[in-house]
Amino acid sequence: MELNRTAAYQSWLAGLKDRIRVSQLRAAVRVNTELMQVYWQLGRGIVEKQREAGWGDALIEQLSRDLSAAFPQVKGFSRTNLFYVRKWYLFYSGER
Repeated sequence: MELNRTAAYQSWLAGLKDRIRVSQLRAAVRVNTELMQVYWQLGRGIVEKQREAGWGDALIEQLSRDLSAAFPQVKGFSRTNLFYVRKWYLFYSGER
């Protein structure tokens, strides 16, 4: 008898598959949570630096170049995306 044809094995395998899928989903949620926190902090930092240091939009231009160079595999640091991160932070933080 082949092991993979037994009911006990099939049941055990199904349980393993379920646990792996749940773990994968939990990991994805944790990654997304961490990314949202990083983008929130990034948006807050941009707003604060623009206000306190008076760097204006030049900050976003330079930051985009520097972060893109430091993390070439990450696509979220374009000039446009950083403007969106700033807007997202301003909208949800209630700051204006």
